[in-house]
Amino acid sequence: MILVWLMLILFAGGIGAWLAESRGSDHPRAVALAAILLDLFLVIMMLLVPDAMGLGGDSVAELGQTGEWLVLMEADWIPRFGVSFIFGVDGLSMLLVALTVFLGLIALGSAWGEIKERSGFFYFNLLWTLAGVIGVFTALDLFLFFFFWEVMLIPMYFIIAIWGHENKEYAAMKFFIFTQVSGLLMLLCILLLVFFHFQNSGVLTFSYFELLGTDVPEALAMLTMLGFFIAFATKLPAVPVHNWLPDAHSQAPTAGSVILAGVLLKTGAYGLIRFTVPLFPDASVAFAPVAMTLGVVSILYTAKVAYAQTDLKRLIAYTSVSHMGFVLLGVYAWNAQAMQGAVMTMLAHGLSAAALFMLAGGLQHRIHTRDMDKMGGFWGVAPKLSFMAMFFTVAAVGMPGLGNFVGEFLVLLGSFQVSHTITAFAALGLVVAAVYSLIVIQKVFHGKNKNNYKMADLSAMEMMCFGLMMIGLIWMGMYPQSMLDMAEPTLRNLDVAFP
Repeated sequence: MILVWLMLILFAGGIGAWLAESRGSDHPRAVALAAILLDLFLVIMMLLVPDAMGLGGDSVAELGQTGEWLVLMEADWIPRFGVSFIFGVDGLSMLLVALTVFLGLIALGSAWGEIKERSGFFYFNLLWTLAGVIGVFTALDLFLFFFFWEVMLIPMYFIIAIWGHENKEYAAMKFFIFTQVSGLLMLLCILLLVFFHFQNSGVLTFSYFELLGTDVPEALAMLTMLGFFIAFATKLPAVPVHNWLPDAHSQAPTAGSVILAGVLLKTGAYGLIRFTVPLFPDASVAFAPVAMTLGVVSILYTAKVAYAQTDLKRLIAYTSVSHMGFVLLGVYAWNAQAMQGAVMTMLAHGLSAAALFMLAGGLQHRIHTRDMDKMGGFWGVAPKLSFMAMFFTVAAVGMPGLGNFVGEFLVLLGSFQVSHTITAFAALGLVVAAVYSLIVIQKVFHGKNKNNYKMADLSAMEMMCFGLMMIGLIWMGMYPQSMLDMAEPTLRNLDVAFP
């Protein structure tokens, strides 16, 4: 029941924040902060003190040693159609739930001084997005999964469309169309999978556990798998279904970009790991070379496009696509090192990308431009902001000792066992990333302050947010085993024999 409480607190907190809007701008954010802190407390208790939460037995981290699911709620919803409430966590989903709640707190901090108009409705949408994402990471009924997939989409659309920047309506609509169309394609394929299972067994069900091993006719297996793949690759995103992301990021408010980069992209990667490959093992084996090639194309193409950008947020958006290409590569290499690397890259990218977008949003809020050609010399004006930008930029390109390095190194190590050529091209992406990252630091923070910008340095709230993300990346880089141990049994028990 604890997972349901995680979502109910966010749903109720969102409604409470909206209702508190009439009392002034401070009340909604206080309600939102209380809801997120309560969720964070419950997550920490789940990880460390499960007995106190009424779970019994081992902690979630210890549970991972057996690779078992901790199913916390199972009840009929629409029994006539085989739809049930099934929620559960294992090591992988627990890591992502923790990341979601943590970055929800960071997003709240980034919105603290930025959102002034209709703040109650903003925090309503923020909390409902987080609740939808937790539902995606914990739902074990495919209809329920699709329900939460849609729940997280609509409030994010409003966040971009109402509180975004100059072309917010266009960016919000583009985001909605890409994700909605691909989501409906996934729904169609879910129904096909359920139909094939019903034909084989006579049982109508949407349960993930029951649908594993469904015998799909060979002629339709690849098409059904592709429906799932396209939906998740669009959210990841991967080339060629990626071009909604730069517009969404450049137009979204800072908190929206934090949630988009840090959390929503990870739902696509999670879907590939949890659903696409295990449900369609044979089709996934046949499709793996194509998927790995798309991963490399994503790494190199978007790195090259990022190099040509002058809009700081668009540049960071393209780098996000490039780094998530390593996740796609790792998933379809499908061996121990590559899969562990994909999970570590998801977690580390969640922190580093969120921090970079928070920095870019903070700069835009201060100087009212994202054009790097108008920037320069900020190190002498805002040294704390400049140091944080340097740290998270270096983290994003894979500095040893930080989380991103662990993830990308393991992905390359695992993919090398599958294809030397693909791995060699993927490694080139790290070189290009280092080049454009150093150019950004040079153009924005060094040289001459061309327009004599005066700006406030990071506030105490911002320093706290960046400090927490910095600690997280250092922890991942120096002690990755704590997270690898949680994810490894889950990945091992996804019984798919990739070559």
